[in-house]
Amino acid sequence: MRIWKIWACAAAIAFAMSGASDRAAAQTYPNRPITLVIPFAPGGSTSIVGRVIADKMAQLLGQGVVVDNRPGAGGTVGTKFVAKSDPDGYTILLGYTGTLAIGPSLYKDVGYDPRKDFAPIGMIGNAPSALVVHPSFPAKSVAELIAYAKANPGKVNFGSAGVGSVNHITGEYFARSAGITLVHIPYKGTGPALTDLLGGHIPMALAPIPAVHANVAAGLLRALAVTGKTRNGLMPDVPTIAETGLTGFEASLYYGLVAPAGTPRPIVERLNKELQAALASDEVKKQLAADGTEITPGTPEEYADFIDKDEKKWSELVKASGVEQE
Repeated sequence: MRIWKIWACAAAIAFAMSGASDRAAAQTYPNRPITLVIPFAPGGSTSIVGRVIADKMAQLLGQGVVVDNRPGAGGTVGTKFVAKSDPDGYTILLGYTGTLAIGPSLYKDVGYDPRKDFAPIGMIGNAPSALVVHPSFPAKSVAELIAYAKANPGKVNFGSAGVGSVNHITGEYFARSAGITLVHIPYKGTGPALTDLLGGHIPMALAPIPAVHANVAAGLLRALAVTGKTRNGLMPDVPTIAETGLTGFEASLYYGLVAPAGTPRPIVERLNKELQAALASDEVKKQLAADGTEITPGTPEEYADFIDKDEKKWSELVKASGVEQE
């Protein structure tokens, strides 16, 4: 009994000291620059959103927030890097539907668990994608695209940010729903995919609206549809895929911030506080709205719950599309 009491007392002291240490760390946090890992190449929607948030949070935190683009394997390379990083609040990740909801189902050994290996900080926002084609492509509507693909099976290529990215699975989901065959061309990010699309090297791509709307407005790309439940404010004349006849079709991506599991709670709370302040600022609201991103702020717990539900949804789409990787 005496030994048990000594052990219990020691455990209580250790717990108290741990809590005190976490609070002390939070009081001095941050005292050096923070690295925000974006798991895709520069130029895509993740970089657009991530850099807006990084710039504003740097002002609010009083420390630099350095963006580190780490592309590869549909964003899972950079995501795994953060999962294995020190949980001290100085390496955080721009979480994304492709990496936290799709990757774990797409790959047999993705190298991280979206529920266990991260401490959610908070959601940023969501945005649908656009189905865009090069102006030289003969289809001017989704119906014409489907008819063309049926007449030319296996000859219509589409680009995405990489194997396992949201728009890869969305493309497979679209093809399956339409009863057509599309050939996926993976790139190391949305930026490289759009470069090839603009150059006419591929005829079609699925890409986030923030990354394509300027080129659509300039007539350099043609938007056939958007993947959300409703039309997007940046492209009000472009129908949803569901409107074109594929009833019930909907696929949007979500962004948020996460840190490695084990990051002290006070640090997570500090980051969430400044993230909420950033999202509430007129400057960030204007920048994200201009890029078609709907702000959806929330608590760490709300984001954790969303990650769980989003992973379940997309895992079903991955299995239904039959695109699991070794």
